[in-house]
Amino acid sequence: MNMHVQPVGEILREWRQRRRLSQLAFACDAEISARHLSFLETGRSRPSRDMLLHLAERLEMPFRERNALLLAAGYAPVYSETRLDSPDAAAARRAVDLVLASHEPFPAIAVDRHWNLVAGNAALPLFLAGIPEELLQPPVNVLRLSLHPQGLGGRIENLGEWRAHIFDRLQQQIELANDEELAALVKELEAYPGGKKPSEGYKSEYGGLIVPLKLKTDAGTLSFFTTTTVFGTAVDITFSELVIESFMPGDAFTAETVRELMA
Repeated sequence: MNMHVQPVGEILREWRQRRRLSQLAFACDAEISARHLSFLETGRSRPSRDMLLHLAERLEMPFRERNALLLAAGYAPVYSETRLDSPDAAAARRAVDLVLASHEPFPAIAVDRHWNLVAGNAALPLFLAGIPEELLQPPVNVLRLSLHPQGLGGRIENLGEWRAHIFDRLQQQIELANDEELAALVKELEAYPGGKKPSEGYKSEYGGLIVPLKLKTDAGTLSFFTTTTVFGTAVDITFSELVIESFMPGDAFTAETVRELMA
């Protein structure tokens, strides 16, 4: 079977262009000559392993893509990819569970690079009440769940601005990682009712700095904003891609109501 392996120089050039850097600008940033960079991109020079890792670092390439870059040049990958349920990941998984639990009584979730649910804390059922069982079959994609009309989409009061916020985040993630699966997810989400265009007043609350999630419930409208936590020192692909989303109460009513519901 014939398999096309993209030359390492082409990969470097694509990532440089994705970062909107000229050869001269990137060469200066990487502290190499523009001539040397040109030779690397055209295949006239073969980069060393250390040079590739240096350039990948300057391009902020995800660990997964750095491994692919090394393989294209004939080098062994350097970043491991550990399954979350493996014994080797037990200590890191406990750290994730600890962060999630520390956010209670408010919801918090851990997701992978495609926004599939990895774990959630005891407050997560606040978001899942009344959602059809078929949408909760693993792997549960939290973005699909949040925008699907039978998921949270029918209960989000400010659906237009929340959708726009999600699409903005996805577009930034796609530009950073060049992930085809995320691009396919965007197309699926765009087909859901609600439209991509933000509603009137988009980003008007919280001084225009934070987009809230306003969820209609039997107890009233609950307002949340989210914070994101990542492993800043991860050297494993799986944990470098793991994201913890914590939902903070956006007002006193939400804080009090959630505490009462959890109690």
